[in-house]
Amino acid sequence: MIIRCAWLGHNSKPSELDITYHDEEWGVPVHDDRTFFEFLILEGAQAGLSWTTVLKKRDNYRKAYDNFEPKKVAKYNDSNQRELLQNAGIVRNRLKVAASVTNAKAFLEVQKEFGSFNKYIWGFVDNKTIQNSWKSLKKIPATTNESDTMSKDLKKRGFKFVGSTICYAFMQATGMVNDHTTTCFRYKSLHG
Repeated sequence: MIIRCAWLGHNSKPSELDITYHDEEWGVPVHDDRTFFEFLILEGAQAGLSWTTVLKKRDNYRKAYDNFEPKKVAKYNDSNQRELLQNAGIVRNRLKVAASVTNAKAFLEVQKEFGSFNKYIWGFVDNKTIQNSWKSLKKIPATTNESDTMSKDLKKRGFKFVGSTICYAFMQATGMVNDHTTTCFRYKSLHG
């Protein structure tokens, strides 16, 4: 029997989509700027909702947001944003949609300053995954000093929906931190 992180079945039986995301993506180190931008938008959209809700809408997001190309999203005008707010396939929240365009512009500025978003964002963890050894879901924090620092810096650069809790979820998703519990079959494979 395969043992996975307890958050997977936390509220109900996990879907195949949840299982695949956990087994193949969550906690795997990301170094691709487009993927970082995707997670930035999705984690912001998830605020106040379940991750499963966002995962189910992920393909719709990819279509609606030009496959998360920040250069394209940065050019979205009021008409594009109104169109997004009519799209039932995504989270239709005016502030979150506006933030996605703001974040795309800020993302491009970071790329310009650092050469890549990857170079900038990994700097918050000294360019290596933080390897935790949590025995249970209850031990995993919602925020850390690193997510606090990241949140402050992103906000200073004009990003929206980047509170410390969202930043920590972003770090977990993109493999900047390994928060698979020690009993999970993915823990060892991602423990460098």
